[in-house]
Amino acid sequence: MSAKEGTYPADERKTVLEARGVRVRLLRLSGRQRVPWHYHTEITDTFFCMEGPMRVLARDPAEAHVLEAGQTLEVRAPRPHCVSAVDGGPCRFLVVQGVGRYDYVELHE
Repeated sequence: MSAKEGTYPADERKTVLEARGVRVRLLRLSGRQRVPWHYHTEITDTFFCMEGPMRVLARDPAEAHVLEAGQTLEVRAPRPHCVSAVDGGPCRFLVVQGVGRYDYVELHE
């Protein structure tokens, strides 16, 4: 469990913008890479798929979303979620995280 950042592998991970209460990151996942199950205490994750498909799973209630390029999805705090490519990837996406204090609380499956 980390309050700062997950340590999962990603082909690309770049902070595009970071300001008080908001952060925008670019990620690229391939193969079996994924953002593990986690949640945020305050912030909402808004995913913008740039290259897909990508899969976002959420709990409470259980949902599965597959996003194609150009589609978006919002996951509000404190809802657990994970992100992966579909069928070996790759997927590339922006995630806007805010508004509030950023944290990353990893859940063990």
